[in-house]
Amino acid sequence: PGRWFSRGIGRFFKSCRSVLLSVHPSRALVDEKFKVLVQNASPGAELTVHSHLLSEDKHNWEAFGHYICDSTGSVNCKSLTMYFSPVQFSLFYWRARHMLRKSNVETPLEVTVSVYQGHLTEGFPEHRALAAVLVERWYMAPGVQRIPVTEHNLTATLFLPPGPGPFPAVLDLWGGGGNLVEYRSSLLASHGFAALALDYLTNDLTITTGKMMKNDYFETAYKFLEQHPQIVGSRIAMWGLSLGTAMTLKMAAYSKVMKLRCAVCYSGSHIQPVNGSTEEILNNFLKNQDKTRINEKQEVIWHDMGRVQCPLLLVVGQDDQNWPAFVSAMDIKKMMEKAGNIHLLTLLVYPDTGHLIEPPYSPHTRASTFRSFENTSLWGGQTVGHARAQEDSWRKSLMFLREHLYGRRKKSNL
Repeated sequence: PGRWFSRGIGRFFKSCRSVLLSVHPSRALVDEKFKVLVQNASPGAELTVHSHLLSEDKHNWEAFGHYICDSTGSVNCKSLTMYFSPVQFSLFYWRARHMLRKSNVETPLEVTVSVYQGHLTEGFPEHRALAAVLVERWYMAPGVQRIPVTEHNLTATLFLPPGPGPFPAVLDLWGGGGNLVEYRSSLLASHGFAALALDYLTNDLTITTGKMMKNDYFETAYKFLEQHPQIVGSRIAMWGLSLGTAMTLKMAAYSKVMKLRCAVCYSGSHIQPVNGSTEEILNNFLKNQDKTRINEKQEVIWHDMGRVQCPLLLVVGQDDQNWPAFVSAMDIKKMMEKAGNIHLLTLLVYPDTGHLIEPPYSPHTRASTFRSFENTSLWGGQTVGHARAQEDSWRKSLMFLREHLYGRRKKSNL
């Protein structure tokens, strides 16, 4: 991708109706804002701006928005100038039957942006577009290195930012779906953080032995980062989503090996067996998966948040239908206030936001199939609120990491 990071406007496609469409920038990171410009449409004309993506698993994704041409600019030109950012773009109605997750981060998402006459809601292939542009959205910026890691029985991928380093690092844990999920780690590396995407549920050692990983597996991953010549060993964070949050909180509180500089936790819970292993925590969740509220008789609530001595960013949605993330966050806040370490907590709570809080401009998936469960998992969230939460939380998470991984540690945290 060495040549894609151009700031130039994408080439114009001109139709017989002389409507011009451009997207700027035409090649960029997936979390970068872009603008769409439509010109030479008739004042007052009704237009539909539409995007289409064929994912790696051959599922079609589309979004659209309706607009009415304004008469701004020169009357002689009869031009429409229309700008919108990706958060507005992601507010369009995504027809999501599956979760959109990029497997090969070394190739871009290729999105076709088109403009149509009239306010359309379906049947786009049956209509002729007035103009169309093909754009690329990347997770890996030019110069980012992707390095598979198998040593020490780890199943992981290390992403290093451009340049010689050394860099601060993030140990990146996804949730209970398993597999080696790389796209958040690659995007973190594109923003200057070394990141290790770690598979801790379906890793090679678990598949070979049939045994789930214990706490020392995470400590091994941490030590790998700590000893890497291109990483600053004293500046390592953990980032967890869902089940990954449970593991992150546990290691931050109990591990005598991992000295985390900070931790970022999305859509998680502290409801777990005290100091439990990965298998014990996962089995506890599975045992109670049919419950929508906390049942203290069957779930053990972890009351040791006072042991967390690193800055903690907690991100939750109030419409999380999968985990009691909001209830847990309020409980964690009370525990840390009582323990006297509330100054370490940064809490972000978003209304109309569900469980799957992804990097910005990802489609909102309210429900989908998950693992081998027969029923569809309800994740929650409303499209507008969820999309805005993804943009805001990602920006603030990057700021949090920059502050604590690149900045000086405050005396109160020593």
